[in-house]
Amino acid sequence: MRRIGLPLLGLAIALAIHGLIGDAAEAQRTARPVQIGALTESWGPTPAIIGLRDGLQALGYREDKDFTIGVRFTQGESAELLAAAHELVRRGADIIVTAEGGNTAKAAQMATDRIPIVFIGGGDPVELGLVQSLARPGGNLTGIASLDVELAPKRLEIFRELVPHLKRVLLVYDATTAYAVAHLEAYRAAARRLDLTLVERPVQSQAEAGAALAGLRRGDVDGILSPRFLSLNIPGFILDIAPKGTFPTMFQATFFAERGGLVSYAATDGDLGRQAARLVDKILKGAKPADLPVEQPTKFELVINLKTAKALGLTIPTPLLQRADRLIQ
Repeated sequence: MRRIGLPLLGLAIALAIHGLIGDAAEAQRTARPVQIGALTESWGPTPAIIGLRDGLQALGYREDKDFTIGVRFTQGESAELLAAAHELVRRGADIIVTAEGGNTAKAAQMATDRIPIVFIGGGDPVELGLVQSLARPGGNLTGIASLDVELAPKRLEIFRELVPHLKRVLLVYDATTAYAVAHLEAYRAAARRLDLTLVERPVQSQAEAGAALAGLRRGDVDGILSPRFLSLNIPGFILDIAPKGTFPTMFQATFFAERGGLVSYAATDGDLGRQAARLVDKILKGAKPADLPVEQPTKFELVINLKTAKALGLTIPTPLLQRADRLIQ
């Protein structure tokens, strides 16, 4: 089973599932670094969190002297996010940054109405109840909306263009989280418009998710669409079978296309993290999240893995090759 995570090379961040690692005595210094608590459903630091670190350094902040980042991760288990968020609060985080969607942001919101929270990605933050409006968030949250739902039609259009025989598209999703369920209608509408059949497989545990994907046989579906959320490790299970040349796969993050997925189309997580760093900078300089408008990504990246395409026997149409931002050999 593929576990989703990313080594954080050169980053002096302490990682622990059961607590932010750090010397308590050091944290009590008068002139201590700002403590940033990062919350994610992943298996460690993600490209968005790395982008946050890089963005802060580009703004002149020195790691370990001006800021530290402690990462709490729940290995795909959404139910553990609230406890992890409470732990960040208990450990004295000055700012909380959430990555990979509405699950993490909602958990942080439930854990504190005092500490500033900057979210990276997820569904519509107004619909999710994270902010009052994009222009004036109110409360203690602001962040970057990744427009995942809005990109659903374009993602399926690209998938159909890339896979000429595409008719039946599998979508395995976590039925235990409202945020994953909320994305369904956008994909249903896009599939109807494109004359595709969306084969929905709701699951409620990692065991169910793994079984739903491991049990697929050639001909059951023509392609697999990965959900954005990391809950139940669904993208990881899809990535396990992506390079085997059986099913074309469409992902919502470059990370997966780089590791064997056929294609991805989305705002890049690293860029979203760097964008979030600018919001953190403003908060550290005295701005209130309530007054900082929610931002949206300005760049979207189409990535095609040519090695995986070859294994699938696909010939990439020339117009799509020309439109791609990156081609992975």
